[in-house]
Amino acid sequence: MTSTGSVAVSWLRPITAGPAPLLTRVGHVGYASRRLGELVQGRPPGITGHQWSSALRESFDQVVCAADSGRPVFAVQVAPPPAGSAARRAERITSVVCDAVGLPVLRVESATLCGADHARRLVEYVIDARSYAAGSAPESGYVVEFREIVGRLPDGRSGPVNDLGALARAAVVEAYVERRLADPIVRGMHVRWAGGPAEGWSWVEVRPGRCLVERVDLFAQRFSCGVDPGQLAEDLAAVAVGERLRDLDAVEPSLVDRDELRGRLRMLAARRDELDGGFAFDHLCAD
Repeated sequence: MTSTGSVAVSWLRPITAGPAPLLTRVGHVGYASRRLGELVQGRPPGITGHQWSSALRESFDQVVCAADSGRPVFAVQVAPPPAGSAARRAERITSVVCDAVGLPVLRVESATLCGADHARRLVEYVIDARSYAAGSAPESGYVVEFREIVGRLPDGRSGPVNDLGALARAAVVEAYVERRLADPIVRGMHVRWAGGPAEGWSWVEVRPGRCLVERVDLFAQRFSCGVDPGQLAEDLAAVAVGERLRDLDAVEPSLVDRDELRGRLRMLAARRDELDGGFAFDHLCAD
């Protein structure tokens, strides 16, 4: 069905059938592995037949719906960066269609993170962050942001309990104490590109002068994460560092020279005219 656009139409279809939701949280329910075609009804004006048929085949790792109505609230996809122009073009078509039907999408591109292992935790995190932000009215005075809430960390120290990379940071300290790493700190930086993604980098010095580096791009399409998207991308990159450190022998060939990493990140920081007001970094590398 294609609407003429003469009346207001909801293009999103409630999920009322099929397998039970995998998670229930703060008025939301989450479903795994749903195709876009299952979430929409009718083709919006301005979307070509080719765009429509191409996008409907695309799937999301998690789709979050309102618990009371079943209507999709947002979708999450965690995947490697598209390989080649054709894959990137398909991703852009899907983004155009999602925008037209009013489906907010949070897409994470990472060479290490994957939907099967990380999408659900990300969904739970952003539901909590958005709920916390919605209840923090400005008129109530200063409110600690969700990411800045301090509490007891997994290693017993005090720090930000809503840092997704906290477990990885604790594991790095433990590995350093065991003399398996050259430095005990997961360092990072993030930027937000004007009209583009938030980009987060995290790294740890595995051998003297040799670093394990992870990068995550986060695209928030019509979507508020409840936290700064750049900080979230950086935290996800820290999660990726933790995943890679599970097998230190395997990461040896991919270690990056510390001076080379410094150069890359300084070039990135220099492109300030392309930034959307967002740039932050922890020390580029240990001296």
